[in-house]
Amino acid sequence: MKRYNKVLRGLPARHVILKSIAAEVSYKSRDDDALWKHHDFLMVRYRKLLKEGGPLPKKHELSPSLLDVKIEIASRFLNSCRFCERRCGVDRNEKAGACGVDATSHISSEFLHTGEEPDLIPSHTIFFEGCNFNCVYCQNWTIARNIRGPVADPERIAKLIELRHRQGSTNVNFVGGDPTPHLYTILKIVNATQVNIPVVWNSNMYMTPEAMKILDGVVDLYLADFRYGNDEHAKRYSGIDFYWAATTQSFLEAKKQAELLVRQLVLPGHVDCCTKPIVEWCAANLGPDVRFNLMFQYRPEYQASRFPEINRSLTSAEALRAMSYAKKAGLKNLV
Repeated sequence: MKRYNKVLRGLPARHVILKSIAAEVSYKSRDDDALWKHHDFLMVRYRKLLKEGGPLPKKHELSPSLLDVKIEIASRFLNSCRFCERRCGVDRNEKAGACGVDATSHISSEFLHTGEEPDLIPSHTIFFEGCNFNCVYCQNWTIARNIRGPVADPERIAKLIELRHRQGSTNVNFVGGDPTPHLYTILKIVNATQVNIPVVWNSNMYMTPEAMKILDGVVDLYLADFRYGNDEHAKRYSGIDFYWAATTQSFLEAKKQAELLVRQLVLPGHVDCCTKPIVEWCAANLGPDVRFNLMFQYRPEYQASRFPEINRSLTSAEALRAMSYAKKAGLKNLV
């Protein structure tokens, strides 16, 4: 997390660099293919500036910018939603997608969070409502399944981010539910934010390659939840298909784009079938030095009572076995 820590000391966050790159004034008139080509052309400039350290403008006055182009692309996704690998194709201007979210984002709460990993606190955590998963044991099910909080107005939330930054936040942490259904709103929030602050994307990582491409340059740290070691259990407990291929693809892309902190919530009875293949894959593909948090705080909530095998707490023996697998796999940077 070297660059993340440098941003805390004044190095430009990635989104600041995006805002410094001018886009064509007429970018909105381009069709989808032409807009993507313009985006890709500007991203070459972004990568050059990122490598050089990036400029830190005194004021974010440049408009339109590369970040505006990303906002336009993400907004067009609402017409036939493909932010996550459910690819429901719903016109969210007309109705809610599979995530339960329509074209209007809502938040449940926002506050300075001191319960995240030590590397990240205090973290300005913003909880968005709705989720592309339907986890039967969800501890945040009132957030994930209910849409009734205040509308996520980008200008208002940007001011809150600036306020929390003055109060000591070290990052802005977009979570839920899951932030993926709200990508278009979050980009607008980041665009309106006038402080140099790292962006944390706290997600289940079940995103399409197109969504990951939009996020490139926006996110400084992926706080990435790696839940299942196989598709069978992902389907049984979260109602999703093609989990392993979709998620590992996103993890590999996240490693290319930014820095990464991986979380693995250890499920009772699933140390050998889920935790073991996850830690082995991460060590082999993300590297033994990837920051990794084995989480042992599972408790049976929501609809877990329908599934006897997970309707209990984790045992100390399971926690020790999970830790043993992580160390045996070669992971060296455990939280």
